[in-house]
Amino acid sequence: MTPSVLFRRRLLGWSLLALLAAVGGFWLLRLDLSTHISTDVLDLVPTGEGSPELTLVRSLASDAESRTMLIALDGSRGAPATAEAARLFADTLRRDPSFDQVAALGDTTGRDALGQVLFAHRLTLLFPRWLAERQRDHAAAGAPPEEFTSWLATDAARRLSTSLATPEALAFQDLVPSDPLLLLPGVVGRLAGGLALVQPAGNATTDSLVWARLAASPLSEAGQAPAFAAIEKAAAEVGKVHVGLTVRYTGVNRFAASSRALIEREVAWLNTASLIAVLLVAFSFIRSVHRGLHLVPVVLLSILGAWVFVMLLCDRVHVLVFIIGSLLTGVAIDYGFYLYMQPPDTPGEDYWHKVRRLAKPLLASCFTTVAGFALLLFSELPFIRQLGVFVGSGLLCALVAAVIYFSTVRDAFLESRSFRGAQALPEGVRRGLRRGLAVLGLAALPGLAWLEWRDDIRDLEIPSPGVKQNDAEIRARFGDESSRTVYLTTGPTLAAARTALAEFEAWLPRAGTPATQSVGLGVVVPTPAEVARARSFVREHPGFPDALRTALAAEGFESDAFAPFFAAYQAHQREDNDRAWESAVGELHAKMTGPIGLLFHAGPPLTWFVTLVSHAPTTAPPETAATISTGQLQTLNRVFARYRESALWLSLAGLAVVGLGVFLTYGLADGVRIFAIPGGACLGVFGVYGWSGHPLNLFHLLGAFLGVCLTHNYSIFSATSAYRHEPTPVSVRISALTTAASFGVLALSGIPVVRALGQTVAAMVALALLMIELEHLGGLRRSR
Repeated sequence: MTPSVLFRRRLLGWSLLALLAAVGGFWLLRLDLSTHISTDVLDLVPTGEGSPELTLVRSLASDAESRTMLIALDGSRGAPATAEAARLFADTLRRDPSFDQVAALGDTTGRDALGQVLFAHRLTLLFPRWLAERQRDHAAAGAPPEEFTSWLATDAARRLSTSLATPEALAFQDLVPSDPLLLLPGVVGRLAGGLALVQPAGNATTDSLVWARLAASPLSEAGQAPAFAAIEKAAAEVGKVHVGLTVRYTGVNRFAASSRALIEREVAWLNTASLIAVLLVAFSFIRSVHRGLHLVPVVLLSILGAWVFVMLLCDRVHVLVFIIGSLLTGVAIDYGFYLYMQPPDTPGEDYWHKVRRLAKPLLASCFTTVAGFALLLFSELPFIRQLGVFVGSGLLCALVAAVIYFSTVRDAFLESRSFRGAQALPEGVRRGLRRGLAVLGLAALPGLAWLEWRDDIRDLEIPSPGVKQNDAEIRARFGDESSRTVYLTTGPTLAAARTALAEFEAWLPRAGTPATQSVGLGVVVPTPAEVARARSFVREHPGFPDALRTALAAEGFESDAFAPFFAAYQAHQREDNDRAWESAVGELHAKMTGPIGLLFHAGPPLTWFVTLVSHAPTTAPPETAATISTGQLQTLNRVFARYRESALWLSLAGLAVVGLGVFLTYGLADGVRIFAIPGGACLGVFGVYGWSGHPLNLFHLLGAFLGVCLTHNYSIFSATSAYRHEPTPVSVRISALTTAASFGVLALSGIPVVRALGQTVAAMVALALLMIELEHLGGLRRSR
């Protein structure tokens, strides 16, 4: 190559690569990566997923439940802080825009406001259920239906007389003139002790607790650092008055912030360690280390291209794509190895002649692999689609970058150290090793029948023991107990959710034990059927007020003393109960501030009621109750298991495409031998998994797909040399070992699913390389 030709090639090649890198890099720098990169596990699942569990979790993640923060205050000697300190802290924190609600648990303002709303809407919210219970009692007594009005009035007056004779009546004596039916006292009696499960009654411990709700999503930056800073600022201000005050807090944002920090470190160290491992392996086979640095631009351009394409084609990319994407370091270098380390066919062979000579295996390897990854674009899981874009585009960029870049190198041949591999062994030893490997492979195959699949959504997280311990300690102070179960009853509308809750309330005592206790809003929100029956009663029994006056007089009461109640009842008769019911529930919800507000959520997309149950039944509620427990939220694992089955068929289709490409290129007989190496490596590794009882998940399956796509490259490159009656190219060995090194680094990840993928691919690549070294494909038939 003359200097002028080399100069023109360098000018054109470097200019083209520099232009592409500059455009891609500048475009990436303009993006707000915090809005385009997600750490939310729910972004791994399609937004259109219709399972009720996932719909509920999406609603929980975007609503008040996930925005809750629990704050515990301690004094100078470690004892709980005073109620005054907690109120001052709450008042200070309330002024910060990072929070839209803050309440000290010792403050009864919220419960007082709730009681006022219930009293104001007692006939709309409490009367329907009271009437339904009286109707059941009347029917159980066997009294004639036509006598119900007089019976009801007499029963209500008698109950009032009996109640006023008890000490507890002193707390409600001012309400009696407006509530002779004892609607509000009856509800308070049912809720006695129950609300303590939600908002514990005041004592030295609970008076030091503060409940807060974030104004922003806990998964966003606005819901993390600003909120933490606001808490620290409030602690400092209150600490000036209450010296020695210490504050601890927990919430979803604490976990999200910890996860974000851990993931950022994970991405940084995995990519760095992968690059270092790949270069160390590569340089150990290269005679001239400084010439081996020519491989680095190919890897970097491949990764840059993968970032550009995935960010361009996907609105929001999960961070796991970039963590697993660190595998590109070991994969993208393959084309550089094969192109750069192939000796010239003849002395002084022109570079572009060399490219044309190697084009067939290069294109067959790249395009069949990319075609396999392209099929991932049809996956239902956004994460799988994004990974397909990232790896597929990265491989294409690696091939293009390698072809262009090495055209600018003066001598595009990188000489390797002498390494014969298994060829150095006597033929008898190699034959014995092949037979031993075959025996081990056959022995591993029965293990496929014992494969155990278990998808656990928690495997997507990096463990944070310190954060979890802090969360457990604070929640224990807030009254969280292991014996308590949280049930969520859902429905598309308020009426549907309340009807489902009635089914759950009917099931709970049948399935529970005598120790089972529950609290929820079912006692203050009537069902649509109860509202309809109450409306019919008010319309069809206009004589009930007069009957009640008579019954009260018979019990010795002055009927005029209950004028406020009769005036309210008369106004209630004129109301449209359908609209009044929904309006009253909406007003009740608006006043449910603090922890009590978590008992109810009005959609869209779902409306739900929360029921807290101690000593809950061991069986699940019936499907008609549309209720799941927080323990059942682990059924999200079933969603991932279903997508694993979908991914299995998609992976099989992708492998069929890869295999078909090999058969069309090399013929059926040779194609079977070539494809048997990646296929055998996959079956062997999974057979060992089966024998070991190692539980597998979606990412083991994804690792198998990646492993077959990668190892078939080495098989193809080895086949090309076998046709020329040459030994296995050292570039194949280096490619396989660098890939195994990069995936071996992934196997050290703190994220279980990433570790699973790394272990699977590294094992498959190592086994495939061993098969290539021992088999050598020396008997391929056709000369190519």
